[in-house]
Amino acid sequence: IFFPVAEAGEREIKSLSAEIERLKNPQNLDLSSTGLDELREENARLKYRLNILKKSLQEERSYSSKSMTNVNQRLQEIFGDAISVAYPDLENAPLAVTPNQQAKFGDYQCNSAMAMAQMMKAKGLKVNPREIAEKIVQNIPDNELIERTEIAGPGFINVHLKKTFVSKLLTNLLVNGVQPPPLDRKQKVIVDFSSPNIAKEMHVGHLRSTIIGESVCRLFEFIGHEVLRLNHVGDWGTQFGMLIAHLQDKFPNYLSVSPPIGDLQAFYKESKKRFDDEEEFKKRAYQCVVRLQSKDPDFIKAWNLICDVSRNEFQKVYDCLGIRIIERGESYYMDMMADVVKEFEEKGLVELDEGRKIVFAPGQSIPLTVVKSDGGYTYDTSDLAALRQRLFDEKADVIIYVTDSGQAGHFQLVFAAGQMIGWYDPKVTRVEHAGFGVVLGEDKKKFKTRSGDTVRLMDLLKEGLKRSMDKLKEKGRDKVLTPEELMQAQQAVAFGCIKYADLSHNRINDYIFSFDKMLDDRGNTAAYLLYAFTRIRSIARLANIEEAALRKAAETCEILLEHEKEWKLGKCILRFPEILQKMVDDLLLHTLCDYLYELATTFTEFYDSCYCVEKDRQTGEVVKVNMWRMLLCEATAVIMAKGFDLLGLNPVQRM
Repeated sequence: IFFPVAEAGEREIKSLSAEIERLKNPQNLDLSSTGLDELREENARLKYRLNILKKSLQEERSYSSKSMTNVNQRLQEIFGDAISVAYPDLENAPLAVTPNQQAKFGDYQCNSAMAMAQMMKAKGLKVNPREIAEKIVQNIPDNELIERTEIAGPGFINVHLKKTFVSKLLTNLLVNGVQPPPLDRKQKVIVDFSSPNIAKEMHVGHLRSTIIGESVCRLFEFIGHEVLRLNHVGDWGTQFGMLIAHLQDKFPNYLSVSPPIGDLQAFYKESKKRFDDEEEFKKRAYQCVVRLQSKDPDFIKAWNLICDVSRNEFQKVYDCLGIRIIERGESYYMDMMADVVKEFEEKGLVELDEGRKIVFAPGQSIPLTVVKSDGGYTYDTSDLAALRQRLFDEKADVIIYVTDSGQAGHFQLVFAAGQMIGWYDPKVTRVEHAGFGVVLGEDKKKFKTRSGDTVRLMDLLKEGLKRSMDKLKEKGRDKVLTPEELMQAQQAVAFGCIKYADLSHNRINDYIFSFDKMLDDRGNTAAYLLYAFTRIRSIARLANIEEAALRKAAETCEILLEHEKEWKLGKCILRFPEILQKMVDDLLLHTLCDYLYELATTFTEFYDSCYCVEKDRQTGEVVKVNMWRMLLCEATAVIMAKGFDLLGLNPVQRM
């Protein structure tokens, strides 16, 4: 890409950097004539000029790129520069820039002055926060964002954006589509999620991990990282002994004829009952475990048969929910566990405790058990082996474990042990547990069937399909949609509502599962957002505007933001990159749900107040199209569509 002023800017940056280095060298200075204070001022001025040049180059490059601009981040850079020039001796000065909650006070607000006054007070300097705010404002560098600033209250700096700047960013969005912000470095991200147990049905407890994990993957992929989705399936251990023993009894010819296990849950319950009641069966089950662990081919085949039946059941759920995932169960790491134990032993980190081999990590009161007293390995060992493999073989930069919050303590121990042995530095590699609360029934108790059994996921999804069809028929959609469109709408609403109900709650908290609430088309629900999106998409269709005409208008028509509702909508659309950055930082996906709901309601306000299409009241013919407003409709729709994609929702054109 050719940057017109880039070369001249780069030359000036080199020249200023050399001058700053010259001033650092005492031999080049005549202190008697200039004085130290003047030199400091000169140095500050040079640094200030250098920062402005760097920023203008950055702006030029960002304008030449197709990426969306993170407005909040740009404002933070501008205020960060102003603070460092105004107060060069104040290290790690607090930087707080947030969208303004009340439009009358401006668009954004910098709240750094009060916190800076506290920092200075701690150093024995008494300065009024308003004075600090004034000095910050005086040192704001020239920029393309800010129209004006105002100081309010004890030292809030209210920021008003330039309409031309917002309009230009909206045009960029429409011409280039929803592009992620620029990426410093592409990273390898591993997300460990879903993780059901072989031979057991997927139940509602797996629902949250599956839905949250998939959205985390979609987020990092959209940002531009390489993502490996891993299903750490429980496919090894004692229970396989009892399952294989029961398989041998029930289907003795299993080696030559594939056993017709229809209901694996029932098969598991039968084998468990025999294991608990029959001593002879229990002994044989333990022998089967030994044969399986020694990799006897007949026992490996039996194990594979059971795993395949489970996989087929899991896949039905994944197909419904649009989940992409690679299975890599506990068995994958079996051969690595001995090496992990050996490495901890060689570094003198293993202690013996009543026959067990345990590892204490710094700051942890509970140890990890890496070898049981009978010589077997544990979850601790397999999770350490998995962590090591992901760090060294996969060379992951980011590893995220999406499991319920009850496992937080376990992962804390595993991560602490990994750091202690030197596998990774948390300042370089991000290893994180994204925990979540449990799913509750409407009685606020753990979600169960009426008989007290765990709710099977397939039953839940089927119930969702039934209820969404009832809802669509209640709204008369079966009268206007083709059978194919009706089925698409049914699936979009059913699966979208189940996902959105989960993702719209802060994952850390428990949440109440209620079909009635999630299918309600009022409030912050998938049903409301899907209908809103369909309505927005229909505006251009009703105005008979072809896609090609909208594309041409995006390139030629300026987006006017004179009406307060146009301005409010334009700013709301451009907050999307800020929302993405927040989710990457804290992995809280409800932020995106809240934003999409705000965007939909802001759009409704705009549409109610600003005519996009004007029709003749008698004939109903379109007499005028306000094209800049049609472009605002289109910008809203493309952001909503990308938000839906990140949440795994599938909107349809007609509903």
